[in-house]
Amino acid sequence: MAISSGFLRTLKQAPLESAIAALLLLLYGPLLWHWVDGWLNKSISIQHEYFSHGLIGIPFALYLAWGQRQTWAELPERWHPLGLGLVAIAAVFYTSGLSDWANLSFPLLLAGLCLCLKGTAGFQLQAFPLALIALATPTQLPYLIEPYVLPLQHFIASVAGFLLVQVGVDVTVQSIYLFVNGQTVEVAPHCAGLKMLFTSLYVALMLLHWTGLWTSRLRSSLFLVGTITISIVGNILRNTLLSYFHGTSNTAAFDWLHESWGGDLYSALMLLSLVGLVNLIQQYVPSSLELEAPPPSNF
Repeated sequence: MAISSGFLRTLKQAPLESAIAALLLLLYGPLLWHWVDGWLNKSISIQHEYFSHGLIGIPFALYLAWGQRQTWAELPERWHPLGLGLVAIAAVFYTSGLSDWANLSFPLLLAGLCLCLKGTAGFQLQAFPLALIALATPTQLPYLIEPYVLPLQHFIASVAGFLLVQVGVDVTVQSIYLFVNGQTVEVAPHCAGLKMLFTSLYVALMLLHWTGLWTSRLRSSLFLVGTITISIVGNILRNTLLSYFHGTSNTAAFDWLHESWGGDLYSALMLLSLVGLVNLIQQYVPSSLELEAPPPSNF
């Protein structure tokens, strides 16, 4: 009831913002539903699946924006000419008929509205929620960077092959391919953990903001390095298991970890490990390495 009364009070106090929010819901509701449905049912393109972290990131961004509504209301009403330009570009993108352009129009329009309504102060206030939405907007970015992931694919294949040899499995590694007992396993870009790396870094940004860890350069740097390490190690172990299951003709286990809920469980455990990493850093890592000057000697 308290949330409902607060929401109704906001509608009365900010009719313009409420009308804009209703219009945004009308325009982008079907598009957002398409994203959510594609991410949940994996009916969207592989490149767009890389942005499934939006399932948690977009609601979190809305939560942050809602929590700042009082500060937003206290800002003076100013407009910035760049905001009008972003709104115009968003309108062109939305009506272009191209799916990626229509997707990009959403964060562009939100940024433009912030500048039009409250100027640079409003944009700065909502900068982090806007960044979360922009980083969750499906684009062709994964397709553009996939050619540069080949060294990572080769590294994962080599380490997975080494681990399998240690447990007595007959395996040969050639570039990004593992030949396990005559069965071929390819460490493709999607299987190399690029999607999980995107998701891990995205969740890491959320945790940095939520815990306030971003205020310490030392802590935030260690956390991001640890996040990348966990993602790479986790995907090495996953590819090792997949290669073993495929090479030993354990189809049920392979399908469970590769395409069924086993892969989702594995990803969830990796993300939970980031929470543990945050707690360890907060407990054992100082905010900085600056040393206090010794007191002057009295001679």
